[in-house]
Amino acid sequence: MALFDFLGSEFIEVIAWTDDTRDTMVWRFETHGNAIKYGAKLTVREGQAAVFVHEGQLADVFGPGLWMLETNNMPVLTRLQHWHHGFQSPFKSEIYFVNTTRFNNNKWGTKNPIIVRDPEFGAVRVRAFGTYSMRASDPARFMAEIVGTDGEFTADEISYQIRNVIVQEFSRAIASSGIPVLDMAANTGDLAKLVSTAIAPTVAQYGLTLPEFYIENISLPDEVERMLDKRTSMGIVGDLGRFSQYAMSEAMLRGAEAPGGGIGAGIGAGMGAALGAGMAQRVGAGMAQRVGGAMGPWGQIPATAAGAGAYPAVPPPLPSERVWHIAVNGEADGPYGRANLGRMVRDGSFTRDTLVWTPGTEGWQKAGEVDELAQLFTVMPPPPPVPPGLPSS
Repeated sequence: MALFDFLGSEFIEVIAWTDDTRDTMVWRFETHGNAIKYGAKLTVREGQAAVFVHEGQLADVFGPGLWMLETNNMPVLTRLQHWHHGFQSPFKSEIYFVNTTRFNNNKWGTKNPIIVRDPEFGAVRVRAFGTYSMRASDPARFMAEIVGTDGEFTADEISYQIRNVIVQEFSRAIASSGIPVLDMAANTGDLAKLVSTAIAPTVAQYGLTLPEFYIENISLPDEVERMLDKRTSMGIVGDLGRFSQYAMSEAMLRGAEAPGGGIGAGIGAGMGAALGAGMAQRVGAGMAQRVGGAMGPWGQIPATAAGAGAYPAVPPPLPSERVWHIAVNGEADGPYGRANLGRMVRDGSFTRDTLVWTPGTEGWQKAGEVDELAQLFTVMPPPPPVPPGLPSS
């Protein structure tokens, strides 16, 4: 009785696979040299396919369902076993279960920059990365072209090859698209469709499809992005002349308010900051040190120098012209110098009631109430007398 039990255990009657991993694409059913009983039950779950390999040849492929391994279900294996002559016996075959579900969140990226010709910037280098999903759409071809006799094939084993195909086709698509670099971020969807369409024939030869393909980012080299930021900043500034005047006034104000070093040092530091160059900063600092050393903490000539009739070796800096901002339609405009304001008085766009502000004042004031600006209105001639016989206004 024990002998018959042993012989009976050599025949496999139930074949199934329950996948408890997230990256296994192909798994070989272990037969351990045992024969499969004719009429055995094969369970193929949703998202699976079973591929029979008989004596090194791909035989039958089974989709989801419960199958009885009989002649009518195994046409290829029946022919190889000569069962069409009526002899039905146990057989030995390798059985591979192929996972046909999607494998998501696979990453791709350009290892080296891609050189493209941009209509505005010329030849530039770009990088890109994204994600894609893949699935085995043709289990038999996938087994023949990729897996071979691998007993457990994972997604990582094919992802490197897929990345190479993606990068190659992405390079061709982006180089021939004609899309400017600055507009690529807004056209990643169209680029992704172009790349996905170009990849499809190649991956189909592997028995695979890419249901989803995404381009997450297209970027320029760091040094190019820094230059682009500078260009953007210049566009935001607008009128560089007026911006320079504003920057000069702000720098002078900060220099005058800087603690330590006296007024001369503050002015020198402000001039250095306004000029913005390294040489200007050194000149401003040197001037500040010389002037600050010759003058006291409150801008006065030291008593020893004054009593002896001596003066600083370097003359103090010329007084800087104050610039003014004016209120026009509820918004600040300027800054303007006295010469500009004088011309505006003559054309009537600047009056005594115009609100003005300059660095160092607490708030807005009427121009006629500021002594320095009130002089602009006193030099204007009075209105001419009305000729006799004309009505006065």
